[in-house]
Order: sequence, then structure tokens, then C-alpha cells
Amino acid sequence: MEFRSIDELDLKGKRVFLRVDFNVPMNEKNEITDDNRIREALPTIRYALDHNAKVILASHLGRPKGAPDPRYSLRPVAKKLSDLLQKEVKLAPDCIGPSVEEMVGAMKFGDVLLLENLRFHKEEEKNDSAFAEKLAKLADLYINDAFAVSHRAHASVEAITKFFREPAAGFLMKKELEYLKKVIADPDRPLVAVIGGAKVSGKLEVLKNLIGRVDRMIIGGGMAFTFLKAKGLTVGKSMVEDDLLATAKEILEMAQKRGLAIYLPVDCVVAEKMDPSARTRVVSVEAIPPEAMGLDIGPESVKIFGEALKGAKTVLWNGPMGVFEMEPFRRGTMAMVRHIVNSGALSVVGGGDTDLAVHQSGLADRISYISTAGGAFLELLEGKKLPGVEALRKR
Repeated sequence: MEFRSIDELDLKGKRVFLRVDFNVPMNEKNEITDDNRIREALPTIRYALDHNAKVILASHLGRPKGAPDPRYSLRPVAKKLSDLLQKEVKLAPDCIGPSVEEMVGAMKFGDVLLLENLRFHKEEEKNDSAFAEKLAKLADLYINDAFAVSHRAHASVEAITKFFREPAAGFLMKKELEYLKKVIADPDRPLVAVIGGAKVSGKLEVLKNLIGRVDRMIIGGGMAFTFLKAKGLTVGKSMVEDDLLATAKEILEMAQKRGLAIYLPVDCVVAEKMDPSARTRVVSVEAIPPEAMGLDIGPESVKIFGEALKGAKTVLWNGPMGVFEMEPFRRGTMAMVRHIVNSGALSVVGGGDTDLAVHQSGLADRISYISTAGGAFLELLEGKKLPGVEALRKR
């Protein structure tokens, strides 16, 4: 790694500002529905505690628009973290200010304090240096373990690093980057990319960047219909981004020039509406009825995609193959999980929907690595530099 790691620092007796990503999903009762992001931060938190540090945790939650909002309080997170660590985690009333400084001053070594939502201050998302300096005043050392937000130039991610001599990465940050390096920078080949999800627009740069890096590419999900229409097919009422048809055609031509095989669906599950109770049928992509929409890949596509994965040494997957949240349209995505697991390849999965689908399959423990990130994962695949990572590297 080209930057320091937490295990290279002397933490004993130090106040450690640990930027984590506790932006976890909540239900209408403000109960956490998935605590995976909290669990993924535990190794770094426990390491700091084991080395007799005072641990000051900072995170955002949701989009409170730069002002306090009880719906986005981190109180449920503090309770969940207390349960997981089996020790009290106090919640500060804010993330800066005299009352917070007083709570930090009262901490004993081995204590954990969770600051209130960083985004209760508009300065966080503006990467405001004065706000970052107030955060930095709370600690002696800075650790970024929030890979999932490191594509954002925010105060607690980028500006804050200027106020510490030795900003460092936590274990989760290191792990995320190590696995993505194995996929992007130095993969065992053949490298197969599986790209799905609803829209082409969010993944244009990913597709263009991967064309020169992967050995085979599988495209499924809603975005496949834009490519199919670009090839001259009629796709009924399937999701299509008409303004990107020329771009989709250009991507297919780029791949052809480079000798890259792109696999598109040959059949799909269609219905007249996106509804769990809708009547479904499997049709060839060349025979989608004008009144129907494609909502999942069909069994022949599953078979062909499975063949494309055979012999792969590395598999990168982002985006489901259909509307897997609904029972009639989940088979394609679940079949892809099984194919990827059975390929025996090093498999790296990223993106919230794909992560959820893999966990629902019951095969998550057989995937090599499931990233906690969505946007940061995609931006790395686009070949972009992440502000949070670069801030550590520069220092």
C-alpha cells in the first residue's frame, strides 16, 4: 500500500478519530435492517481498543440536508454497536462544539464515543476546512475506514487529513483496495466482468474502462435492453435509454475492435407490468411482444452466461440480472450467484443491490469478497482516483 495503515501507528494513549461508514438502512421505526457495515468496521475498532486508545467514531447517515433531524440520528447505531462490542458506546449530542470536546476530554483509554451525524452540518459535504479543523481538534490520530464514502471530497474524508501528520487507513479500507487491486490492476486471467442493473447511464465509464481490461463481459439486467435495441431489436416496453443507443452501439463496436466477447441475453422473462402477481412467460429477445417488458434473463441466457464463466480465474460482478426483489424475476440473478460460486474463480461483488441478492441466495460465504461500497466501487472501476484514498496517499 502507498499509505500508512492503522497497524503502523502507535495508538497507545492516543485519541483516535476513526471515520467509518455507518450509513445503514433503517425501517420506518428507526430500526436497523442490515448491520453489515457496522460489523465490517469491528476489526479496526477492536484493534484500536486493544491498543489502549480512545476511539472517536464519526459517520453520516442518510441525507438530512445540513441540519439536525431526529430521523437521521445515529442513536440506533450507538445501541447496535454497544451490543456488538459488548461495551457502552456513548453518543455525543453533536460532532463538534464545547459539549463534544467535554465528552472527549472525559474519555478513558478503551472508551468509545460515537459522534452525531456529520451531515447535520452543511460544511461536511462542502469539504469545509474550518469544519474539518474542528473535527480534527478532537483527536491525535486520523484513520479512514470508510471506503464506501471515499469517492466523496467531504470534510471528514479529505479536508481533515491536512490537520494530521500521519493519516492512515483502517483494515476495511485496506481490504477493499487489496481486493479491487486483484481485480483491476493485477488479475489472474481470464477475468470476466458481469455487469447488470437498471441503467446504462450509471455505468457508461465503467463499461468503457473495462473493455480494455477484461477478457469477457456479460451484460444483463435492465441495461441489456438498451444494447439489444442498439443492435436493431424491438424490445417492447422494456427499459431503454433511447438517448444512449448510439453510445451503446459505440461500446459494442469498441469491444469488437479489441476482440472482446460481450454476452447479451438471448431470452428473457417478460410481463405486462412490473408486479409480483403479473403473468410471466419466457420469450426470445427477438420476439418480445410490444405490450410486454423484459424483467429477468431467461434460462437460455443463464446457460450461455454460465458457459462464459467457465474457466474464469477472476470474476467481477456489479448489478443484478433482473428485478430480483420480486419472486417471478429473481431466478436469473440467483442462477448467476451459483454460476460464479461454482466457477471456482476469485469473485469480487460490489453494489448494494448485488450485495443484497448474494446474501439472499444463501451463498454469500462462498463469494471471495463482497464490497461495502456502491459509488466508490464503481468509480474505481471507471479508473477514477478517489479523494479519500488520494488524501491518505499524498500525506
